[in-house]
Amino acid sequence: MGWGGMLRNGLEPWHLLIVAIVIIVLFGSKKLPDTARALGKSMRILKSEAKAMKGDDAAQAAGDAAARPVSEERTVR
Repeated sequence: MGWGGMLRNGLEPWHLLIVAIVIIVLFGSKKLPDTARALGKSMRILKSEAKAMKGDDAAQAAGDAAARPVSEERTVR
């Protein structure tokens, strides 16, 4: 069947179970809640910074539009 058949099926439920068991064994059950909490906090910070950057970009675009002079009327002589 080759590599294509293996990759097509991807992760099956028992693969995820094995990965979870290995993570628990490596990091220990005491560190997992702290790690999950730190990861959640980091994700919230990342999300708030992304929103702030998007807001800054929108404010800058609005400021650039307001700073542009209105087209001047030209008189023909």
